Amino acid sequence: MVFAARSLALPAPYRRATAVRHLGPNWYSAVMGTAIVATAGAGLPGAGRDAGLRTVFALVWALSSVLLLALLGARALHWTHHRDQARAHLLDPAMAPFYGCLAMALLAVGGATLVVGRDWIGAGPALAVDTVLFTAGTVVGLAVAVAVPYLMVARHRMEPGQASPVWLLAVVAPMVSAAQGPLLVPHLPAGQLRETLLLACFAMFGLSLLATLALLPAILAWLITGGPPPLPQTPTLFLVLGPLGQSATAVAAAANAATGVVPAPYDRGFDVLALLYGVPVLGFALLWLGLSVALVVRAHRRGMGFGMTWWAFTFPVGTCVTGAEALAGRTGLVALDGLAIGLYLLLVGAWAVIVVRTGRGVVSGELLAAPRR
Repeated sequence: MVFAARSLALPAPYRRATAVRHLGPNWYSAVMGTAIVATAGAGLPGAGRDAGLRTVFALVWALSSVLLLALLGARALHWTHHRDQARAHLLDPAMAPFYGCLAMALLAVGGATLVVGRDWIGAGPALAVDTVLFTAGTVVGLAVAVAVPYLMVARHRMEPGQASPVWLLAVVAPMVSAAQGPLLVPHLPAGQLRETLLLACFAMFGLSLLATLALLPAILAWLITGGPPPLPQTPTLFLVLGPLGQSATAVAAAANAATGVVPAPYDRGFDVLALLYGVPVLGFALLWLGLSVALVVRAHRRGMGFGMTWWAFTFPVGTCVTGAEALAGRTGLVALDGLAIGLYLLLVGAWAVIVVRTGRGVVSGELLAAPRR
């Protein structure tokens, strides 16, 4: 409240500039976490035939679009008026990986526009919006996947035992592109363009998967040898679910698009991979979810307070929902439908709580204040 009172004493332009001084790229996680609620909901059994649910999902998509526009404007102010702080974020190993959230926010809203937003704005405009956001998100994601690891090697000073699930944010955006890109394949002219986009998406799947596999042992070793993470960082354990669920979604999306695009018999290979990869990876994701929930409950009992890290409870869980939905669609198993519904209820419950608490934090100014040292 003190922060808000001091800000109100300034002229309007200065209030806006001051308010965003500590607005980091981690805020894009709110856009991702909101968009996935709409996208994952639309894929639930029977949801496509329920007009009421489709309207609810469209409203959530609209909210994610507004949040994206608002944050793009706020971050533009941040870079214009607080370049010192923006540079500090890039040089901070705990904050720099969050630049991947910008790419994922663009991709998540683009995908939700094509899947859900078309009910409101029409198929043609939805396709145009998704094409623009997919292209921008993919370019940003690939740039971050190179630039942030470079900074970690050349500029950041990392100590042994400092591994964190946050590191995954720097390399997971191409996996989101790999999951969203196949949705655009049928809209391209038949031939070289379709196959090029599909295989490019598959290459990004490999890029992100191998980078994730390289980082996971360090993260797991950090957790086992160092003990439970500090209370404010405990929610970041859920970030590991992101590349897991999204990769299962990506291979299924590629398999759906491969027929008639990739020469036989390789198109059938995508079908086989979707099942043989997706099932064990989703199994590991459920194992990690159980471990993470147990540690979050432990941290909550010890006084874990609310922070923007709580948004880690949303998008990563949402990718597991879409992964389960994709496997259910390919196998017809009711158990997988039930798993998708259960995970979605967990996602919606977490999202509802976090949206309310984030709103309160913004109004009070607590979430926009300088971090405590």
